[in-house]
Amino acid sequence: MSLVTLLPFIVLIGAMFLMTRSAKKKQQQAASMRNEMQPGSGVRTIGGMYATVKEVGEDTVLLDAGPGVELLFAKNAIGAVLTDDEYNRIVHGIEHDLKSDSDVVPDDASSLTDDASADEAAAASDEKSVDLGKKDTAEEAPADAPAKADADVEDAEAKSDDEPKKTDGDSGAK
Repeated sequence: MSLVTLLPFIVLIGAMFLMTRSAKKKQQQAASMRNEMQPGSGVRTIGGMYATVKEVGEDTVLLDAGPGVELLFAKNAIGAVLTDDEYNRIVHGIEHDLKSDSDVVPDDASSLTDDASADEAAAASDEKSVDLGKKDTAEEAPADAPAKADADVEDAEAKSDDEPKKTDGDSGAK
């Protein structure tokens, strides 16, 4: 047998070795994470439920999911042990500012302009207010529009007189 025929088998065995090695490494990291759980730490289960660890047993974990709700889970069902900041952010919506000295990006662009130019822009926008809404009634129409609106109503009435009236179906035709 030559080396060329054995090369694909050697490559295949090497790839299988590398894949099993990385899978074992991930399993060991997950096991060490589960073994480091302590009462009071926040966790996420593999089902996506967030809870606080109340007791840690050899193969089980007692979780506090809310007031009066205690659940018993297998340790293998714990997907991740969360830091306190991450748990509070997800469950309680509490943002912990890790970088309090950093600049905060504003939600709008008003703080990016000078105060004087912002006041001038606000005054200019008050003078020229634009209504983009659709006007449905004749009362909301501009001042020169009532004559046109009256003409449109008269045209509509004339057309309705020319067309035959529809009835409820009691026409007498059988």
